[in-house]
Amino acid sequence: MTPSEKKPQLVVLGEDWGQHPSSTQHLIRRLLPDYQVLWVNSIGLRRPRFTLHDLTRMGRKLSAVLRRSAKTEISSEQHNQPQVLPPLALPLPGNRLAGKINGHWLAAQIRAQFPELDRPLLWLSLPSAVDLVGKLGERAVIYYCGDDFSALAGVDHQAVARSEATLVEKADLILAASPALASRFPPHKTRLLTHGVDLELFMPPQPRPTDLPRGRPIAGFYGSISDWIDLPLLAETAKALPHWDLVLIGPVQTDLSPLQGLPNVHLLGPRPHHALAAYAQHWQVSLLPFVDNAQIRACNPLKLREYLAVGRPIVSTDFPALEGFRELVHISTTASSLASAINQAAFDQTNPTWFQANEWETLTRHHGPQTRQSHVAQQSWDHKAGELKTWLAELG
Repeated sequence: MTPSEKKPQLVVLGEDWGQHPSSTQHLIRRLLPDYQVLWVNSIGLRRPRFTLHDLTRMGRKLSAVLRRSAKTEISSEQHNQPQVLPPLALPLPGNRLAGKINGHWLAAQIRAQFPELDRPLLWLSLPSAVDLVGKLGERAVIYYCGDDFSALAGVDHQAVARSEATLVEKADLILAASPALASRFPPHKTRLLTHGVDLELFMPPQPRPTDLPRGRPIAGFYGSISDWIDLPLLAETAKALPHWDLVLIGPVQTDLSPLQGLPNVHLLGPRPHHALAAYAQHWQVSLLPFVDNAQIRACNPLKLREYLAVGRPIVSTDFPALEGFRELVHISTTASSLASAINQAAFDQTNPTWFQANEWETLTRHHGPQTRQSHVAQQSWDHKAGELKTWLAELG
């Protein structure tokens, strides 16, 4: 028996591995030295529609299944990767018959992929996989809740809410990413596990990306450009700050018409996660321009801690997860106050046109970055994984 086979086993059902650096993936990656991990890609949170986006996603998933079928063996834990299983499942969340079929079907696929399975821990990050519970002989069930699924855009809310209620009842340990989420679950089996940050990625200096605009100070944001981003607020801010560039990095998943025709707004498209630190290090202000809705009130965005690790000033709309960080963030709600906060955050002046771009670099580099960075120095993903390992060990 090899050393890896002696490790405790962990079966994880989350989003598609490698699609984006979720909190689940950050944590599971740090469990790989101690656990034998099988990661099962997403079975979805809503029924697919006949749209280009959904058809493309379905095609990608089917292709992954076919590639899996063509392989005789999937390598394990190479390059800090778990075994990954692209599953086949009926995309009908909330349908009871489909759920029962999926539970047995997923269990069969997992056992075929992981024949040495023996009383694993079962970790679910998506409530839609609840029908798998009890079918793997698992010794404990962990529900990791990183979002308010009842408010999350693009999911079947009622179906997911029913699945989550069942999962909460069956789970032995519930991990919540924010106090707002934790408050919804039974206290005796719920642990608050706030997000961490990859300090080794975001703190060391990186070269300036060549596609960042030059000549004017930059306020920047990276992440999905979706309905939870206040684009009208950004548009009004861009108009109020013609001497600034606003840079948005990430996939576009919403209507961009509020930003059309604004010459100082730059949409750079998505960038790999490992490249984001370089962008954030070379703009003058980092932005968190969220709308006020139930999803944002329950969220604990990864990028808040990443922005702090970079050290640049942060300007944000208000939301609960800022608690504990408010003294480090310039908080604003209206376009005029957001524009003022951007100016104020970069340096204590009201007329930034007095400075050239290279002078901005000098001014903002020394405007308290050590304070922001020190605030997250003990909040690395390694620290969070250390807490998690203690709780998992208690499950027996």
